[in-house]
Amino acid sequence: MKTMTKRATVYFDPELHQALRMKAVLTDHSISDIVNDAVKYALTEDAEDLAVFEERAYEPSLDFEDVLKDLKQSGKI
Repeated sequence: MKTMTKRATVYFDPELHQALRMKAVLTDHSISDIVNDAVKYALTEDAEDLAVFEERAYEPSLDFEDVLKDLKQSGKI
């Protein structure tokens, strides 16, 4: 049984579309497969970033001026 899919219209810059078509031919994948994979990758990265933000939500905030002062005192800047 084939997975249900939704159709969407996406507009690409001509050069990007050409590169995408070439990649599709070279990898023997459809443009839809390549775009779906790229979107899944981007959403996975976003989910990972949000998880890290959530994990660090209760860490103490650092004052920018204090960080600069510590870097200067340690000779790092």
